[in-house]
Amino acid sequence: MFRPKYYEFCARVKIISGHRALEKIPEILAKLNAKKPLIITDKGVSKAGLIKVVTGAMKGNKSEVKVGFIADNVPPDSSVKIVNELAQVYRKKGCDSIVVVGGGSPMDTAKGVNILVSLGGDDLLNYKGTGAITKKLNPMIAIPTTSGTGSEVTLVAVITDMDRSIKLLFVSYFLLPDVAILDSRMTETLPKFITAATGMDAITHACEAYTCLAKNPLSDSTAFFAIQLISQHLLNVVKNPGDINGRLALSNGAILAGMSFSNSMVGLVHNLGHAIGAVCHVPHGSCMSILLPYGLEYNLHKTSPLTAEMLLPLAGAKVYADTPKKERAEKAIKYIRQMNDDLYVATGGRHARCLNEILDKDNKQMVPRDTLSAIAEVSTLDGAKIYNPEEVTYDDALMVLEYAWEGKPLELSKVKKGGKNYLRQ
Repeated sequence: MFRPKYYEFCARVKIISGHRALEKIPEILAKLNAKKPLIITDKGVSKAGLIKVVTGAMKGNKSEVKVGFIADNVPPDSSVKIVNELAQVYRKKGCDSIVVVGGGSPMDTAKGVNILVSLGGDDLLNYKGTGAITKKLNPMIAIPTTSGTGSEVTLVAVITDMDRSIKLLFVSYFLLPDVAILDSRMTETLPKFITAATGMDAITHACEAYTCLAKNPLSDSTAFFAIQLISQHLLNVVKNPGDINGRLALSNGAILAGMSFSNSMVGLVHNLGHAIGAVCHVPHGSCMSILLPYGLEYNLHKTSPLTAEMLLPLAGAKVYADTPKKERAEKAIKYIRQMNDDLYVATGGRHARCLNEILDKDNKQMVPRDTLSAIAEVSTLDGAKIYNPEEVTYDDALMVLEYAWEGKPLELSKVKKGGKNYLRQ
């Protein structure tokens, strides 16, 4: 069994979860000595009426909270430009805190804004990487509207530099929000296909956390239960959007996955997903759901015992017990592919199963085959591959992308099998 000689685990975000958890906002802000938050969100969240739910909750119990400004112009991919702009809005409006409502892009944007308004300056690029953020930031409350990114409990922000078409990583424990609020009302209006994609994003976080190099006993425990919760509830919630208990279970699964990968890190799936997003501007959850089985296949010669263990939370005790030990790893990967197939049917074909199925609003391919080489090239610059169990070169990345584009399982005979199995080190 893999036992790390040394590890670190931090999960210090206060979590409030419930069907009416938003009503705690005034009390939370008071404890943080904040009264005038900047609300950061996107047009989709705003049009769905969710900001009205949040601001309505802020008015309860004779609250002294006064919203400084509602910024709902966050793009699908957070960018350095929007972060710099919103930092100026925060200062101009005299805000003292941030309440971010949304998925991964608003969360990452809010973290970037908080860096600038807390530490000073007008250029976010001065704080990229690890170690540049050296002190506590201003108060921030994170309210996710998808059950996917786990950004509300992660120490990472991924923000795109549009000029260079690359996604930049900002890493610091100081990026952790003060409080994360999970409220079933925030995901109740989520379209089926987004529920599906974000749920698979969360399960990808957990699966990579369970198999990547920085895994540890605490990240394993959060990842394991995250996989179980999401696997049990995702398809049912997609089929029955009004299942608020199932939605809250998915939110809790996503936040557990976020805790896990924030400490154990991720690997090839996120490496390639970041590159696809940077080159083709594809939603992150779609990339994750498609690439997850390929990442597990690519690493199987190094992580087969761990992938086999994941069959238990994925499929349940009976399937696990009835499957011969030597077949469990590949059965787990097949189960994930079956999840994608079932979600494809449940969403009327809107949940993509391979890269060539990802379409824009005009039904045009978002990832043309002739972009794969550019994606593979960008992937060589992404730091996520550092924690992948197997080395990933440009040729390796391109091979995986080609199989994922066609939707064919990876031929395991084509995956190199050099080096030590890190599970036995």
